[in-house]
Formats: sequence, structure tokens, C-alpha cells
Amino acid sequence: MEEKNSWNKLELWQNELEILKSIVAKTALVETKKWGGIVYTYNHKNVIGIGGFKSYFGVWFFNGAFLTDKAKVLVNAQEGITKALRQWRFTTKEEIDEKLLLAYIKEAIENEKNGRIHKPEKKQIISSEFLNQELDKDKALSIAFGLFAPYKQKEFIAYIESAKQEKTKAIRMEKIRHLILENKGLNDKYK
Repeated sequence: MEEKNSWNKLELWQNELEILKSIVAKTALVETKKWGGIVYTYNHKNVIGIGGFKSYFGVWFFNGAFLTDKAKVLVNAQEGITKALRQWRFTTKEEIDEKLLLAYIKEAIENEKNGRIHKPEKKQIISSEFLNQELDKDKALSIAFGLFAPYKQKEFIAYIESAKQEKTKAIRMEKIRHLILENKGLNDKYK
């Protein structure tokens, strides 16, 4: 039987990653492992990471959106989704400009020291007046709903509140009532 994942990201770019490691070693960053990869921190805060992928290897800057990027080498891996992280991608070791890379890393460290970091936006708390009324009417339902983790409660609330008409909210409420009473999350069947 053929192995599913024959590609090994660590072996593919091993020499190139060693070059990046030797460059980063010239800075004040501390190497650590996070999420199965190599991450460098300053005062226990993530600053950069390095890694290899199928078609490139690179350095990612956790708060790269704050870098001046004079050489225009940074890319946003998921435009519109990724807020602060930026990548510098390489396809050969000859593309690595040590002096320029060190300048980018030093700027990233300075940004960290100065608190120039992306703070995730707090998600708006949603509530459902309709669901609250239903819970007030049925004590067993209210107790069962309270046993769910907050994220599962939010799934139910979003499901109810995404309906525009009261009639649709009532139909949806009847569909989820037994799930709540049986301690089953709205999306548990997909897990």
C-alpha cells in the first residue's frame, strides 16, 4: 500500500532551513517548537517562524504587516483572511540575502519591543431574544442549554438568529429542542 503523504517537508528543504537557522542565530531570538514547526521568540512572544513547503521554504513574520518591507519581498498567504502574518518565500538557497533578512528580523524584534503587534478583534457577542424566551418557558431546556460549552451555545444562537422571520425561528427552535435536551451539539453529527 502506498504511503498517503510521501512528501516530507523537513527533508525537502533541510539544507536551506539550516542556512536560515544560522542567520537567525545571529539575532536575539530564541528557537522553540510550536505547532510542529520552528518558531523564534523574543521575551516569549512569537516573532518569526521558518519552514518548508512543497514548492518553497521561507520565513514568516507573525506581525509582518508592521514591517516597512522596502524590498517588497513579503506576501500575505491568505489575502483577506490573514491579518498580520507575512511570508518571505524562497525557492533556492541562492535567493537568501542574509544582510536583508537580518534587517527584516531586527525590525520585527524592534516592533515587538515597541508593542507594534496585531491584536485580534474581539468577536461581537450575539444573543437571541427568541431563544432566551424559549429557555425561560422551559426549565429543563434552560438547564440542558446551560450545560453546553460557550462555543456550542453560540452555534445554536447563530442558527436561530440567522432566520429572518419569527416563523422560521420557531421552526428551527423545534428542530434543535431535542438536540439540546439530548446534550447534542448542533454540528456534532459532522464531527
